[in-house]
Amino acid sequence: MTGRCSWCGDNPLYVAYHDKEWGVPEWDSRALWEKLILDGFQAGLAWITILRKRDGFRAAFEGFDPAIIATWGEPDIARLLQDPGIVRHRGKIEATIGNARAFLAIEEDQGFDRYLWNFCDGAPIQNSFATMGEVPAETPLSKTISKDLKARGFKFCGPTIVYAFMQATGMVNDHVTGCFRHAELRPGA
Repeated sequence: MTGRCSWCGDNPLYVAYHDKEWGVPEWDSRALWEKLILDGFQAGLAWITILRKRDGFRAAFEGFDPAIIATWGEPDIARLLQDPGIVRHRGKIEATIGNARAFLAIEEDQGFDRYLWNFCDGAPIQNSFATMGEVPAETPLSKTISKDLKARGFKFCGPTIVYAFMQATGMVNDHVTGCFRHAELRPGA
């Protein structure tokens, strides 16, 4: 095995996430929605915080079932604000409920997976960055997707959050060229 992207360091949880999940194209609507919500919760925090609490989030948010979450109100918000297994931030919790409603509208209209993947013509964008310093925090495409999501009612989905989401879900291959995963995630690998 050659190198690995430097952002994961040697933390076993980060390394496993990097090696098995990050950058792998995700085509399932519900899984895409979960990752977008978790990236929104990550805003202002280190991703390792979210990884450590991911199981807690899944339990607290009913497996990220948007049909259930879309029905929630103040009692559910109050319950979640007391849950130490998640990031307890009222704005992010409220946004998740609203985002569930927005997700359901897109899912019914065209499928959330198709909606997102159409932005990159149905295939991962293959970047070739040699160092993490070259990787942008946002791109014109992440700005476009962010603007469209917000127009459809989503919150906590700015261009930087959307780009992190695109990286995590394999919409872009941002593994650096010296990372063994870069070549594995290229077409035909």
